[in-house]
Amino acid sequence: MNSTSNNESRNSFVGAGLVLFAASFIPWSAALAQAAFGTIGPSASSSWRFLLGAVMLLAIARPKFRRFTRHQWIGAVAFGTAVAFMNQSFYQAIARIPLGTAVVIEFLGPLLVAALGKRSWRHFGFVLVAGAGVVALSHPGGGLTWPGALFAVCAGLGWALYLFASQRLGGSTTGLEGLALGVSVAALWTLPFDITSAHVVSSHPYVLGRLTLVALMSLVLGFGAELSALRRLKPSVVGVLVAFDPAIAFFVGWLLLSDRFSVWDLVGLACVMFASVGVTRDSARELVEIAG
Repeated sequence: MNSTSNNESRNSFVGAGLVLFAASFIPWSAALAQAAFGTIGPSASSSWRFLLGAVMLLAIARPKFRRFTRHQWIGAVAFGTAVAFMNQSFYQAIARIPLGTAVVIEFLGPLLVAALGKRSWRHFGFVLVAGAGVVALSHPGGGLTWPGALFAVCAGLGWALYLFASQRLGGSTTGLEGLALGVSVAALWTLPFDITSAHVVSSHPYVLGRLTLVALMSLVLGFGAELSALRRLKPSVVGVLVAFDPAIAFFVGWLLLSDRFSVWDLVGLACVMFASVGVTRDSARELVEIAG
């Protein structure tokens, strides 16, 4: 195996590890953020997350904005727009339906990206299986509502756009500079929610502290790991490596939010995981070929 193949193999496996690291941090941060919903609401919670995350990332990365090219600015604006839409939609979803259910529905976005990356009828069949899983989640008493499901679908669309925008941003920038700029764009998009809730946050220091922790976990650590992974992997590969997200989200929801789930919920989760594993098989073969 030549040095080029060895480096490609190493990058692939490091990228996979970074995706799984992010998959552990982001659902935990979402569960922690829900405690602030009752005080300032999901939209303001999301916007403060971006503002605080932007401050931290700008302090860490100290990007030199004057050196950014037009291509890099376009990538940052696309990333910031996609991630703002995704997180605003997701927080609205988990304010209405259980965390695990929201992540399962949202996961259809990257799963569809993976299927489109392969362009195989078999993979579209796996997407249908995942859709059947969502139907199972909609059983009576499962806590699924139409508004919550619609917001989760929008979050899935945002997640799909985020995967492509992240790869473009990660490929044109180094370190955390691109992420700092992209999150700053998201913070500007959602700034009106910060302004209207500033008086409430200033009178509830614990909310500010909690959202600071959420921003650190999700944006600095979680998104930082994902962006680094997307410098090493294709969006279609990343789309299937996040297959553990729904299971982690169900566990976090049960552990931190006391979310209950039934046999139908487990059936729905199993369908989505089965579809993810099915689409992942070809990607796994690609990694083996590179390693070999």
